[in-house]
Amino acid sequence: MRDKVGILSLGCPRNLVDSESILGGLALRGYPIVDIDKADVAIVNTCCFIEDAKTESIDAILDLIDLKKQGKLKKLIVYGCLAQRYKDKLHKELPEVDAFVGKTSLNHNLAAFPLTPKHYAYVKICEGCINNCSYCVIPKIKGKFTSLDMDSILGRIERLDKNKVSEVNIIGQDITGYGLDLYGSRRLPELLKKIIKMSPNIGWLRLLYLYPGRICDELLELMKNEPKLCKYIDLPLQHINDRILNLMHRQATKQDIIRLIDKIRTKIPNIAIRTSVIVGFPSETEKDFKELLDFIEDVKFERLGAFIYSREEGTPAYNFKKQVPPEIKRERFNTLMMQQQKISQDVNKEFLGKIIDVLIDEPSSCAQGLGGKEGSSYLGRSQYDAPEVDGLVYVDSKKTLKPGNFVKVQITDTLEYDLVGKALL
Repeated sequence: MRDKVGILSLGCPRNLVDSESILGGLALRGYPIVDIDKADVAIVNTCCFIEDAKTESIDAILDLIDLKKQGKLKKLIVYGCLAQRYKDKLHKELPEVDAFVGKTSLNHNLAAFPLTPKHYAYVKICEGCINNCSYCVIPKIKGKFTSLDMDSILGRIERLDKNKVSEVNIIGQDITGYGLDLYGSRRLPELLKKIIKMSPNIGWLRLLYLYPGRICDELLELMKNEPKLCKYIDLPLQHINDRILNLMHRQATKQDIIRLIDKIRTKIPNIAIRTSVIVGFPSETEKDFKELLDFIEDVKFERLGAFIYSREEGTPAYNFKKQVPPEIKRERFNTLMMQQQKISQDVNKEFLGKIIDVLIDEPSSCAQGLGGKEGSSYLGRSQYDAPEVDGLVYVDSKKTLKPGNFVKVQITDTLEYDLVGKALL
């Protein structure tokens, strides 16, 4: 009997896809796949994008080392970004770990072992990064930008469609660059058209991580006209001040960004734009931060995530002068998120009384507090909400619903980030 294997996947959905590929390969070789607490061999797929991610990864490794010392674990393998970046240092400091495995070439043609709920999945279409932002360690860890073969991607989509997966999230560090290395030109619209044609059972396709400078008119037209494509754009902007953008090595100016947002909202009026921003970047002044706040207030992003700048060794920004003190970075973060909370409330109020499509994720225990009956409430998401990072829709239903069901829901109430409604059945 082979040892039972479990994996703890930390960080972003791109890591999750890698974890699924690792487990798929092990399952093919006859290894039983189990939850991490029942494993003989534990794999930790780590993240070290920012300081908080490094801390989370180290804490997880230390917890598993404790289990190994207690005799509850035979072997411990540390995989991924942290192992790639700090392998030699970790080898000395964590001798209890049996192996550190950094960047490897995974076979995405193999059937993956799903770690998401059965009704949605992530499909990675590229590895590495084509950009060289001054604050980011990902190019050093993940390497050069590499598109996955189109046939390999379509094979994965075909398997998901046969399994009647309701939602597929297309991911990569920068999916708008797909095809540049393999075919000499950007091929994301072409890939999406092929996916749409061959996936009658997949209800939603969601695009995650679109680099602003490579969003083309063909892609926007496809998103506008294709019902299967969620009206949702994940557009990381990071800042709006031209001086800061230049220091970040971002390939856009303030005016470029404003023009792009205007174009997106003109072409697709019902679009939800999600962005991410960094506060406390080296030399960011109160005036620069105020410019960012004013921009966010003017644009009113439907979804927004913020990061406190993390000073990462090996990046150009690590050596920048005028590092912002931690307490000021935290204060700016709190100010920005309070502002976005109010914007989110106002955005959600626009849905009151409207009927929207909702994908059911799971039963909810919050029914009575939200006006529903016990056992009749469910958690779902609209096309404007990506898994795990965005809001929810609390659905009250007279009929039993299952994860993966699409239902029409009339919105009856709104919360800060979530919606409440009744299923129309």
